[in-house]
Amino acid sequence: MTALDEKAQMRKAAFARRKAAHARDMGNAAAVLSSFLAGYRGVDLAGYMPIRTEINPLPAMEEAAAHGRVGVPVILGEGQPLKFSEWSPEGEMKDGPFGAKIPFEDRFFEPEIVIVPLVAFDVKGGRLGYGGGFYDRTLQLLRSQRPTLAVGFAYSDQIAKDLPLETTDQPLDLVITEREIITT
Repeated sequence: MTALDEKAQMRKAAFARRKAAHARDMGNAAAVLSSFLAGYRGVDLAGYMPIRTEINPLPAMEEAAAHGRVGVPVILGEGQPLKFSEWSPEGEMKDGPFGAKIPFEDRFFEPEIVIVPLVAFDVKGGRLGYGGGFYDRTLQLLRSQRPTLAVGFAYSDQIAKDLPLETTDQPLDLVITEREIITT
């Protein structure tokens, strides 16, 4: 079995676990994330607009936006790093690639904290995403310029063992679930 086949099988199983966890979500999954971000008030951060069965960071992002700049990712093209455009809870949005909303007007900035969506994670900071490499390229670029905190946000059921990682995969500094903070 090739590494690509292994990743595809792991993604399929992880999507099923995430879907089941999402169905049980009572709407307060971002409480631990909110508590964590309270210690970083005023620091530029980027979250994401949840799609499909991704855990919802919006309540934490709304709280953070009251104290500083919050952005969401904008995909400029295949093979390119993400850019982050300033977002506000009441701001006008438009459809972006893959069904995620993006701000109507681009106001790009570089965050110091990036909340990263994922399909699966491990306790060593490994992350399995959708396979496009957008966050890996982006984190590599941001980290080449200054320290950047990569915070995975996921349901606790998304944990996996022995993720098939590549040299280009950027590690998460920590993972926050609906239950806890896992330092990697």
